[in-house]
Parts: sequence; C-alpha cells; structure tokens
Amino acid sequence: MRIPIIAGNWKMHKTVGEAIDFVTRLQEELGEWEGTEVVVAPSFIVLDPVAQRLKGGTISLAAQDVFWEEKGAYTGEVSPPMLRDVGCRYVIIGHSERRAYFGETDETVNKKVKMALSHDLNPIICVGEFLEEKERGDTFNVVERQVKEGLRGVDAGTARQIVVAYEPIWAIGTGKTASPEQAQEVQSFIRGIIGDIFSPALAEVIRIQYGGSVKPDNIDELMVQPDIDGALVGGASLEVESFARIVRFERK
Repeated sequence: MRIPIIAGNWKMHKTVGEAIDFVTRLQEELGEWEGTEVVVAPSFIVLDPVAQRLKGGTISLAAQDVFWEEKGAYTGEVSPPMLRDVGCRYVIIGHSERRAYFGETDETVNKKVKMALSHDLNPIICVGEFLEEKERGDTFNVVERQVKEGLRGVDAGTARQIVVAYEPIWAIGTGKTASPEQAQEVQSFIRGIIGDIFSPALAEVIRIQYGGSVKPDNIDELMVQPDIDGALVGGASLEVESFARIVRFERK
C-alpha cells in the first residue's frame, strides 16, 4: 500500500524567523501524526534552521531544486551532497516555474534526477501541461514526454524512491483545479507509463501526487481517487491551519 505524501512548496516565501515559527506550530498542530508522510520545502537559505527544528520529528525536509554536479564552478547552484548534509530527504525537480522562468528542460530534469538518486535524495519530479497544450488536446503527449525523458536511464533499483507530481500548469496559482476525475485520468496514465518503463509491479509502488491550487476544501475529493497518492501544495502550504487540514484529508 502506498503511503500518502503531502508536500508544501513554500517557493520564495518566509524568512528564517517565519519558517521556524511555521514548523514549530505545524509540529504542535499535527503532533505524532501517522499514516501520511509530511514534507516541507523551504528556500535554500532556510533549510538549515528548519532542519535543526525538525530534527527527531516526523516531518521531512525537501529542497526546491538541485544542480546536476557534485561540486565545481557553478555560481549560485546547490549540489546533492550539500542538500544531504543539511538534512534534506527530498528534492523537487522540474517544477513548472523552473521550466518557465529558468530554462529547465527535460534533459536537465533527467540529469538532476539521476544525480539526486546517486546521493540518496528522493526526487519529486514535476510534470504537467500549459493551458494552450491542454486546449490543443496535447495533455497526454506532453506528460508522456516529460515522464519518459525525466526517467531516461534511471535504474529500476532506485526508481522506487521517486515521487511524480502531476501539476497542470494552468491550475498552479490560478485558483483553477483539475477535477478529481481529470486528475485521476492523467495520473492513471502516468502510472501506466512508469509501468512500461520499469514494470507494472514497480509502478504500483511509486507515488504520484497532484498539484495545482490544492486547498483544504478540495483535498478530500482529490485523495479519494485511486491513483492520487498525495499533493504538492503551493499557496495553501504557507498557513499552518490550511496545510494541517490538507495533511488531515478525509477519504469519504
């Protein structure tokens, strides 16, 4: 059985003090919450203090990006060994904002995924289509390409560490959300692609999140779908009560 994973992507929000206050209150709110894996993804400069506050608890730490080399003359970049050293367990790779604003490609996503896995970091690989691609009927073509290229050359022995996040770009930060049925259709399709790449048995183990304007008032109906194994949450992860309610989703 796949353990649900709820991850909060803080993007470019929260100072050190705000981040420490958030995770302190989140720990108090959730207590020893079981049955769902909870992850927070602060900005790079906040990772260490948040890691110190989370130490010994049940909330995992993620970075929002990673570079594909271990070290070198790459000004401004952060390597997998650095993220492991600071306490990260997960790393988000290929988020649509990285693709749209910073030139991330399927090729660089693949390089980052393989480097992350080689350092025992669990990649959260983001895939999803733009509105114009959706309107052209290209959703499945785009998602298939991104999944296949993102996983190209990945060893089946490490593939179970991967989380895939389906984030339709037209739904991120817009207030629009794919219906539970739409999300399920694409996420079932993704699981089929993973099964073709590796094996159907491995595909049943790998978790697939949904992301795109996830909120407390739509998480329950999303999580009832058989191929939605959690959520990658943006804006709604910035408030403790909102994020805690998403973590405590109910399968009705």
